Amino acid sequence: QVQLVESGGGLVQAGGSLRLSCAASGSIFSINAMGWYRQAVGKQRELVASITSGGSTTYLDSVKGRFIISRDYAKNTVYLQMNSLKPEDTAVYYCKQDLRTDWASQIFPYWGRGTQVTVSS
Repeated sequence: QVQLVESGGGLVQAGGSLRLSCAASGSIFSINAMGWYRQAVGKQRELVASITSGGSTTYLDSVKGRFIISRDYAKNTVYLQMNSLKPEDTAVYYCKQDLRTDWASQIFPYWGRGTQVTVSS
């Protein structure tokens, strides 16, 4: 069984910073892409940032230059450094890791439960 645990959310003033972490544990053979998504109230979930197993990254246009995604291969952990936060960044942030549980399994997406980020103006 695989579990993803997120941490680092909270309340911050506009212009502040937060760092989210998401650690995977359990029966893990290998991890491919990792990503952070967010869902604001009344809106659809959107991809904020992703990072491949080779380290290539993509970002939502509205967070480019402010957010940085990174990963620690040894710890099965993905991070999201969020700087210059704006009220419109307020949302529940979810991490996703695409992984195999053994050498013969297919790649399957696993999701965390989400962490609330609230940016006050």
